[in-house]
Amino acid sequence: MKKSFTFPIVFMAILTAVFTFVLSFLNYSTADRIEFNDQIDRREKILYVFGIETDTDDPQEIAKIYEENLEIMEIDGEPVKVEGENVYIQRENGEIKAYAIPSRGAGLWGSILGYVGLSGDYSEIVGVEFISHSETPGLGGRIDEEAYKEQFRGVELDDADGNYIIYTPEAGGNVDSISGATSTSKAVRDIFNEDIENFLKAMEVE
Repeated sequence: MKKSFTFPIVFMAILTAVFTFVLSFLNYSTADRIEFNDQIDRREKILYVFGIETDTDDPQEIAKIYEENLEIMEIDGEPVKVEGENVYIQRENGEIKAYAIPSRGAGLWGSILGYVGLSGDYSEIVGVEFISHSETPGLGGRIDEEAYKEQFRGVELDDADGNYIIYTPEAGGNVDSISGATSTSKAVRDIFNEDIENFLKAMEVE
């Protein structure tokens, strides 16, 4: 039978079925763990927006820090969503200290999903973070680098025309773009500026 024409076909079909079963089983058995890790990764990134350090790789500790410091913004008991994502808030002495607002738009190669944090009095940006993107590693992908993200902290929101983020050397520039990644830098600027403006209007900030 081994010399027959059908043997390789039958053998490959059985082998494929076995591997498919094994992969399906592994995917099913690890689904909860993967979902938990994704949730922890998201929470750690939201904490970063607010400038809250975790200083740990322990998922349980990260979850504890998140629960002690942040909450999902609600109105009339319903979560507030922007771009289909939750808005997060940080409180201090019962008052809102800062917001983390979802911000989504088109990058060079695909959608960019990030968060931009605003102070509770809407006077400045407290931080930014990127949840997902498809930008080129080593170029546009450098938006994940801390050196790029940290420069947004403390940017004042004092432009009524919606140009909150301005790249140097333009007049009023407050952050540096990524060298060699003009399209991605422009996309990030436009995405954040638009969603900051929309949020301020929704909150009826003059």
